[in-house]
Amino acid sequence: MKEQSSHFDATEFLTDQATIAHYLSAALDDADSNVFIAALSDVARARGITQMARTAGVGRESLYKTLAPGSKPRYETIRKLLDTLGVKLMVVPAQASTPSA
Repeated sequence: MKEQSSHFDATEFLTDQATIAHYLSAALDDADSNVFIAALSDVARARGITQMARTAGVGRESLYKTLAPGSKPRYETIRKLLDTLGVKLMVVPAQASTPSA
């Protein structure tokens, strides 16, 4: 008997700001910037591309290009999208620092 596999679609689970924040944070842990862009694209699709574009003040087609694989979006655009989602980036130490003697 051949097993059927279904396609995983993260957008089904991106229903609230906390989940979106955890999802995007996990994507930022990957050294490949395309992982974060793909995650941001998932979130935008979950929220509705047209609504995201309108709220962020960018064109819908521009948003599609911004979130396309291999794109190199400007920081300002990423910031607008994160503001629209009600989440923010945070910087934390990569390793716990040891007290100096």
